Amino acid sequence: MAQTRPKRLIIDTDPGVDDSMAILFAFRSPEVRIEGLTTIFGNVGVEQTTRNALRLVELAGHPEIPVAMGAPKPLTRPFTGKGWEVHGRNGLGEAEFPEPEGQPDSRRAANFIIDTIMANPGEITLVPLGPLTNVALAVSVEPRIVENVREVVLMGGAANVAGNASPVAEANIRNDPESAHIVFHAGWPLTMVGLDVTEKTMMTPDYLDQLRAANNPFTDFISAITPHYLNFSKRLGLNGFPVHDSSALAYVIDPSLFDCRPAYVEVETRSEHYSGNTVPDWRGQRGQEPNVNVCVDVDSDRFLALYRERLTGVNA
Repeated sequence: MAQTRPKRLIIDTDPGVDDSMAILFAFRSPEVRIEGLTTIFGNVGVEQTTRNALRLVELAGHPEIPVAMGAPKPLTRPFTGKGWEVHGRNGLGEAEFPEPEGQPDSRRAANFIIDTIMANPGEITLVPLGPLTNVALAVSVEPRIVENVREVVLMGGAANVAGNASPVAEANIRNDPESAHIVFHAGWPLTMVGLDVTEKTMMTPDYLDQLRAANNPFTDFISAITPHYLNFSKRLGLNGFPVHDSSALAYVIDPSLFDCRPAYVEVETRSEHYSGNTVPDWRGQRGQEPNVNVCVDVDSDRFLALYRERLTGVNA
């Protein structure tokens, strides 16, 4: 049987504990190959997320992978997110690491996205894990990326469940709803891996102990950054933390882990109370063609087993 070529990824990211865990998952998965990381504000400011992304490519032994710095704030509004409360002031759970040796790419994130997709038509899967500002800028500057990207798989939104940044909105979408509106209506193949599935998969303290026991550079890094993140979840009454960003990478690696439904999804931008709400029209009452492939369920046990196997090398 012929070996399937790895999917080539640009990961647009705001690392962040969960972003870091997702990126390491990608580095350990032969089904995908990271072509570049583009950074965005979100869990912390973009200067810090860029330093963290540089740390990750160096930790993975791939300092040659470009890291392009992106937007420092949303398109039309101030940034008021408090992701640092969840991820720590440095985005990495207050764990201390040496400064990265590398420097960001000379291009801004939107330009890097455009250049890479247009140079590789039909090859690049775009995986946004943070607010969608860079992606909205890229598709606004060069609309042809819509027909040249392979697909877009984003972590964000909440279709049938409550929000986590407001009663109705997920954090990535609420942090820049105008950009999300642009991205959701650009006309490309778009899959939404939102809270409907990410909150169904929990990494418990026992599970994290299994990762820690591998004692490899990736799991040592995860063990250092997760206690702060875990403690935040404990204050919410959770035994562990939901697996947000790694769920999007899991969909890219193995879509069979998820059940999905197509729907026309609108992003609320006008009402302050409902800003960032992702509203699926399940009954077709708007008369619009579906624009989003919405993940609605996940085989959490199989997903967690896959993540553990990839990060530890142990298939249990």
